[in-house]
Amino acid sequence: MAASPEAPGPWYLALLGFAEHFRTSSPPKIRLCVHCLQAVFQFKPPPRVEARTHLQLGSVLYRHTKNRELAQTHLEEAWLISQQISQFEDVQFEAASILSEFYCQQNLVDSAKPVLRKAIQTSQQTPYWHCRLLFQLAQLHALEKDLVSACDLLGVGAEYARVMGSEYTRALFLLSKGMLLLMERKLSEVHPLLTLCGTIVENWQGTPIQKESLRVFFLVLQVTHYLDAGQVKSVKPCLKQLQQCIQTISTLNDDDEILPTNPAALFHWLPKEHMCVIVYMVTVMHSMQAGYLEKAQKYTDKALMQLEKLKMLDSSPILSTFQVILLEHIIMCRLVTGHKATALQEISQVCQLCQQSPRLFTNHAAQLHTLLGLYCISVNCMDNAEAQFTAALQMTTHQELWTFIVTNLACVYIREGNRHQELFTLLERINPDHNFPVSSHCLRAAAFYIRGLLSFFQGRYNEAKRFLRETLKMSNAEDLNRLTACSLVLLGHIFLVLGNHRESSNMVLPAMQLASKIPDMSVQLWSSSLLKDLNKACGNTMDAHEAAQMHQNFSQQLLQDHMAACSLPEHNLISWTDGLPPVQLQPQNGPTTSLASLL
Repeated sequence: MAASPEAPGPWYLALLGFAEHFRTSSPPKIRLCVHCLQAVFQFKPPPRVEARTHLQLGSVLYRHTKNRELAQTHLEEAWLISQQISQFEDVQFEAASILSEFYCQQNLVDSAKPVLRKAIQTSQQTPYWHCRLLFQLAQLHALEKDLVSACDLLGVGAEYARVMGSEYTRALFLLSKGMLLLMERKLSEVHPLLTLCGTIVENWQGTPIQKESLRVFFLVLQVTHYLDAGQVKSVKPCLKQLQQCIQTISTLNDDDEILPTNPAALFHWLPKEHMCVIVYMVTVMHSMQAGYLEKAQKYTDKALMQLEKLKMLDSSPILSTFQVILLEHIIMCRLVTGHKATALQEISQVCQLCQQSPRLFTNHAAQLHTLLGLYCISVNCMDNAEAQFTAALQMTTHQELWTFIVTNLACVYIREGNRHQELFTLLERINPDHNFPVSSHCLRAAAFYIRGLLSFFQGRYNEAKRFLRETLKMSNAEDLNRLTACSLVLLGHIFLVLGNHRESSNMVLPAMQLASKIPDMSVQLWSSSLLKDLNKACGNTMDAHEAAQMHQNFSQQLLQDHMAACSLPEHNLISWTDGLPPVQLQPQNGPTTSLASLL
């Protein structure tokens, strides 16, 4: 029997076998793999073999070499030829997917979109590829910040998955849409969507790993929604469920997983190792907001260790994003606990990660300048703090981050004491009594504290007490321990100034206990100073001496850390406000900042 003109000969199988052998060698021999695949074209292969070989060559060159031009040529040929061959969907849609991914990496997004749109139009009879391409185009729109188009596509995907009988993939599409709606702050649309997702997830009877991964996705959205709203106490039941869920997933064996028979359900949200890091990450966020900073440190260490292991085997860019988010949170914790030198070195680490990825820098530049602004406040470099916060404000459209920056910039103006007009303008934009710009409970409580701080410095003590009692009420309602400690110590200071020693003591002692528990070095320093003055005024000589000794110890610790931080070469980052972060930093001769505010 004569061979079919479309059937490849033994030469093809031999060359393909050699190519795969070289590709999977340890280490891979990519040049020899490419030679074997290129040799296929010498035999004038039939169109199917030609298209598949172009796809294989394009993929290998794209994934393993820097020859972008040749990779693009082969991927475009694979896409062009495969469209002219009937019943050749696997090559056609894989070519579309990889070519679009390649275009995006080369910043040719406008070339990627038509490829994906055409592939989506022609893939409706191929459920796996239709869903995958919808996810891919939605992700592309999301990366461009076109969240409306991304949400529309995810809605189309959810309806398609429902029609195809895959409630699992429908839930993935809806949860992805919910994530984008949360990013857009469309809370009126988020609530009914999450309610629907909760029902689907609970009712769906599928494989344990898929069911639990859906629950993790759903609970992560719920937890981040609460944390965005600054509701640290309200989130606890959801966070506990999430932690129990990830423990369940950790005990499940991937080898026992049965592949779904429905091709529309052949998806995973994330590998379970990535899910573990996400759960650590939201736990760190919660601990930091609640003021459990030692717990935040513990979970950060666990998460970063896990990330280091994953990065040895996996080059996924999401791992660097996780790492940056964790570092951003632990840096803020270090500044509170009096470890400025370590915080500065970790800020430098974030700079290095951002230098390796333009997209990471674009997404985190505002946060980076905000962290530098907070560091500048901690070492009393107020001009630099203002410059950093101003740079950050120009780089963000995120309302919660904008409000956080403005709140801290107001703090700078209050401490400088001579920026009345600028301060008045800022405070009007974050007025907690009227049209507060975000729904965050935590940020609104902080805005009351800033008003109280300003009233204190202006000598308007009754007004200050009103604002601080509002902060206390809000922070107690949601277990915002650090705001509670700051409010108590400032109220204690006000009562001391007014000569009400008993009320002052009733505020300062719990502030000191709470600050020790957090631990918050600045509030401990402030509280010990007030206790010293209180006890001296009340004639308690021994207690005054003990408080003075405590104050001296805290002062010494902060002073040593201040000197260490300002002597680091990374301290020069405080002058960087534009463009990419500097690659090399020259060491400082010594600290150039005043220590008066610390002591």
